[in-house]
Amino acid sequence: MQELNSVFHNQILIVALVACVTAQLLKVPIDLIRHRRVNIRSMFSSGGMPSAHSALVGALATSVGQAKGWDTSEFAIACLFAVIVMYDAAGVRQAAGKQAKILNQIVEDMFQEKEFSEERLKELLGHTPVQVLVGLSLGISIAFIASTRFA
Repeated sequence: MQELNSVFHNQILIVALVACVTAQLLKVPIDLIRHRRVNIRSMFSSGGMPSAHSALVGALATSVGQAKGWDTSEFAIACLFAVIVMYDAAGVRQAAGKQAKILNQIVEDMFQEKEFSEERLKELLGHTPVQVLVGLSLGISIAFIASTRFA
């Protein structure tokens, strides 16, 4: 039980999760500004501005660097993990989202006159490079703010 309790006191984990949740919460006002409507679902979906994935791994790598040192194996692992996640968010998942959009259009065009009960594929899977950079900046900022508060 003591091990489980120590998880809740892991500052690096908490900072990374706060960055992720903050990014997800920011999607609602950003959508409100961009589309002039409240979309609560954006808070619970992948994709959109800012990238919560990037915020999480950016905060994680920054917190590890601050706590363990910038020249440690731990920071190198966290940093490379962050790069892979951000590449995936902006590259692979973005491409999958574009493919889903094209497939949805094909299905819509082919079955416009007939009833077709297939579900639409989710189109907003990945992030643009700007969304990834904003998420990364948010995560790094939260990690630096947290380090001054916990110091």
